[in-house]
Amino acid sequence: MSEIREKADLFDGILKNKGISKYSYSLRATEKQELNLENGAFKLMRTVFNNTCTLSVYRGEKMGMVNGNDFTPEALEALADNGIAAAESSPEDPCHDIAPDQGKDVFKQGVYEPDLDKFIERIKELFETIKTDYPKVQVMTATGSFDRIDAIKRNSNGTEFVTEAGFYSIVLEFSAREGEQTTGMDYAYVIAKSLDKPLIELGDFRFRLENIVKALEAKPVEGKFEGTVVLTPSMTGEFIGILIGNYASDRVIIEGTSQWLDKVGEKVADDKLTVSFKPYDERIVIGDRFTGDDFRAEDFTIIDKGVLTNHKLSLYGANKTGRPVIKNDGGDMVVEPGDTALEDIIKGIDKGLLLGGFSGGQPGTNGEFSGVAKNSFVIENGKIARAVTETMVNGNLGDVVKRIKCVSKELVCNGSSVLPYVAVDGIVVSGK
Repeated sequence: MSEIREKADLFDGILKNKGISKYSYSLRATEKQELNLENGAFKLMRTVFNNTCTLSVYRGEKMGMVNGNDFTPEALEALADNGIAAAESSPEDPCHDIAPDQGKDVFKQGVYEPDLDKFIERIKELFETIKTDYPKVQVMTATGSFDRIDAIKRNSNGTEFVTEAGFYSIVLEFSAREGEQTTGMDYAYVIAKSLDKPLIELGDFRFRLENIVKALEAKPVEGKFEGTVVLTPSMTGEFIGILIGNYASDRVIIEGTSQWLDKVGEKVADDKLTVSFKPYDERIVIGDRFTGDDFRAEDFTIIDKGVLTNHKLSLYGANKTGRPVIKNDGGDMVVEPGDTALEDIIKGIDKGLLLGGFSGGQPGTNGEFSGVAKNSFVIENGKIARAVTETMVNGNLGDVVKRIKCVSKELVCNGSSVLPYVAVDGIVVSGK
């Protein structure tokens, strides 16, 4: 950490000597110790170092942003020059700004010193468990890594945030095979700060492995129906993330195209839905501690029992619209659980779909979506009947959150989000 402070002190001097009086920058040094596996065998172990620098320079009402990956004095000099040039060539906009002085702080998260021997043993254990419990599964590739982060964030108002963090991660890409029958690919990942539990028990590894085996019997849906669709946790996060981006973010509020433009304080979803961004939640391994515009990050609940509490606006968006700034960049999503077990949710569905993946175009600001269901299963008479292929789903995201039937007790925590299963009505499922 002392080394990155020295680099920051050097950069401060460069910026001062060039007459840059208003600025914000971050220096980030990462060390990744990576293990690559193919077909269950270790193929590569390497250590990768990476430096990144992001600089914003303000000249009157102009702002320019530049990036680099070299901390040498010559490279930092060039970055400062590029920042000046970028600012001077930018259009004037008085809404660009940085947060007032947020003080100085050091944030320590995760685990800074890894136990690589234990990590390797946990990865071997994971593969042995998959081989024993899911013999039809083929893990095509796997990447395990430990990432250590040393970073510093400073601006001309006096803010200084230092980060010392580290985490383990494992990413699997897999399919299933039986004889000549094969499935498509699926993947699963987790990040963790502890190796106390077997990796197979983290995130939704078991759920995804079980489902890829069931996908060997996949068939197209016959006909078309409108029914209840159960969103897996990953789909819950994906759909809600897109919805907030399309209905409550800077762009749509500034442009005035948001469906929720005048809905703050009003009900926009079923009262079973509460959505927050919680960087300080203990289940989040490496949560945001500051925002892109240099505020200290705060937990933020955007939908509280169905009510829109505020739009998710940056300092720029707030200045542009006169609405409140939100000191949260929108990561670390937490959706509150319901009071119904997933098993009971399934039992209560006569005709529906368990949606594990979605491939389609980005929904527009009206929320309309249409795409192909991936890693998904028909639900019939209260049971998961079979996996599906060649099946389309379409609906409207704004309507989806209003038609929530149940939210599961179960939560999936993968280290970066905490999400339940959500059953919604009103989605059209189309097959052959």
